[in-house]
Amino acid sequence: MTAPGGPAATRADEDHGTGGDAGDKSGLRTALAGLTTRGRSFLAAGVAAAVCAYVLGQSDLLRVGLLLAALPLVCAAVLYRTRYRVAGSRRLAPARVPAGSEARVHLRMDNVSRLPTGLLMLQDRVPYVLGPRPRFVLDRVEAGGRREVSYRVRSDLRGRYPLGPLQLRLSDPFGMCELTRSFSTYDTLTVVPRVEPLPSVRLSGEAKGYGDGRQRSLALAGEDDVIPRGYRYGDDLRRVHWRSTARYGELMVRREEQPQRARCTVLLDTRYLAFHGAGPDSAFEWAVSGTASVLVHMLERGFSVRLLTDTGTSVPGEGSDGFAGVSQESADSAGIMMDTLAVVDHSDGAGLSRAYDVLRGGHEGLLVAFLGDLDEEQAAVVAKMRQRSGAAVAFVLDSVAWARGADGGAPVQRTEERLRMLREAGWTAVAVAPGRSVAALWEQADRERTAVGPAPSTGTTGGWS
Repeated sequence: MTAPGGPAATRADEDHGTGGDAGDKSGLRTALAGLTTRGRSFLAAGVAAAVCAYVLGQSDLLRVGLLLAALPLVCAAVLYRTRYRVAGSRRLAPARVPAGSEARVHLRMDNVSRLPTGLLMLQDRVPYVLGPRPRFVLDRVEAGGRREVSYRVRSDLRGRYPLGPLQLRLSDPFGMCELTRSFSTYDTLTVVPRVEPLPSVRLSGEAKGYGDGRQRSLALAGEDDVIPRGYRYGDDLRRVHWRSTARYGELMVRREEQPQRARCTVLLDTRYLAFHGAGPDSAFEWAVSGTASVLVHMLERGFSVRLLTDTGTSVPGEGSDGFAGVSQESADSAGIMMDTLAVVDHSDGAGLSRAYDVLRGGHEGLLVAFLGDLDEEQAAVVAKMRQRSGAAVAFVLDSVAWARGADGGAPVQRTEERLRMLREAGWTAVAVAPGRSVAALWEQADRERTAVGPAPSTGTTGGWS
């Protein structure tokens, strides 16, 4: 089998090997175990007829009984000795799909032997959540021939689901015996959270080509010296830094002015105690989907983005600061973070202190947080995060209201108190009611920020202007 989108199939021999007496006995037992209900019935009827013929002294009945008993045994032996050499491949289109969307799985079987095959029953193993197990009946495949079939899979639950291994069920023409041959490899379908397009709001600190807040930076070590780098073929010799060349013993050049991408950190609260309920419509799944939507939106705007969880895990984690490096394309960064969100689950942690520690460096740019239920202590930790970012937007979910299926009225008093604490610390805090879309709340956060006015400058860049 090939990996998703692989260019060629891996040859797999559906061929029974012959190896000593022990192997033959084991294979014969396997063949006899593959007798179908019809085959077992014929065998039982033949044995019964033979016994009755012996007791009654009826030679004609004995011949009938031997014929009935021998037919399934001969079919099992012939099927056991049948050698099919086939190659199978599987292709997913696409291999990564949003929750609730369909993917198509294409299967191809090639007969790589010089003899035609008999009737083949093809079966692929899929998890129950993706739908029923697909089964196909393939007619005689000529030598060097090929058969292609496909089926669809769909899941409302994000995750990584194995597909395979592919199985071939061989059957004799009389339906007396069936044997199963399996390929050894499988593929993986990744179901990522739903991504909702977000409206554009004015953001500062964007990279060149993405807005008016472009910045440039020089790699300086004090006011007198420039941090050099090794000479590369094609560098202008006028940029050679002779002092560093003498110090390191190799040709060094001054760094050029480097464009600096605006930064955005998206914090996802995954604490088990912060969310109630489960399923596609739960508060936690909404938070995961909202996180995915913001990540994709900010990458499209040209930001250097990272995903941060309450456990302190930073994705993609390239470099010391955990942001997507300049060597990574936006599509690659989005793929890494979406794959992480596809399998993210509740954490056992009770606090957000580890996420706060990750933000210790400051100059974090824009901070967007999706938070569950907060007690007073955790609200205070979140409030301090604002001091280490250029601007901060929090979407606070009242998971109890989500579990009750409330219709989106005013937040309960406890949630309102937590929102007030965050707003006093400089956050743009929005309560997330059941049924609200991420896009609508994104616009609401922009309106609330505009109404309150920009937060006092903290010396950082890349925030919500």
